[in-house]
Amino acid sequence: MFWQEDEDKSLPYEVPDDVIDLAYAIRCKNLPVSHAWQLSNEILKHLPWINDYPGAGIHQIHVAESNNGWIRPADDEINALLYPSRRTKMTIRIPKEKLKDAKELEGKILDIDGHIITVGKAKTKAFTNASVIFSRYVISKKDESENQFLERMAKEIKSKTEFNVKKMLCGKSHNIKTPTETLETRHLMIADLDSETSIKIQQLGLGKGREIGCGIFLPHKGIKSLNSAE
Repeated sequence: MFWQEDEDKSLPYEVPDDVIDLAYAIRCKNLPVSHAWQLSNEILKHLPWINDYPGAGIHQIHVAESNNGWIRPADDEINALLYPSRRTKMTIRIPKEKLKDAKELEGKILDIDGHIITVGKAKTKAFTNASVIFSRYVISKKDESENQFLERMAKEIKSKTEFNVKKMLCGKSHNIKTPTETLETRHLMIADLDSETSIKIQQLGLGKGREIGCGIFLPHKGIKSLNSAE
């Protein structure tokens, strides 16, 4: 574990907007908890260029009851479903230059294993230069220990940002099923980041699998919020 002290801070910084999140309103009665691959497959039918941009990705859909993503029904729970509300969004991460192309998804119908998503209007959302960021799913190697995983993430962060990370914390593990394999993933929170590093990690992500929601980082309210969510 990487940890020294419980700290959060505000970072004055002009956030670049060359990479953005695009959040679509959706209508959907219910959705399988394990929907990452099916959602990716449906969206890529309309926006195949997502795979051409290393930082682009497709967030998995989370409902409000999922407690910021850290509490969620078990992956192996039979027929486990999510029930999106009117406020639930479907979000993709894209380079800003592809904004017009991405809006072509508006009005489309997505079939997620028999569960229908009607895609509505989209709104852009710029990144936040939070000193604490987290990813719900980062792909872990088979039989990789927590310390090995953290060491590998620290090396990747260093290679992408030149930043020596001091604080990281693993969360609960999840499996993501595809037609060919079952991927093991871990929650990962990174703290005490400077503005440039925070934004760069959000832009680039960590590990592989961005098209199925892996390695995508979001701002976190802070360590105290995480502890209360657990």
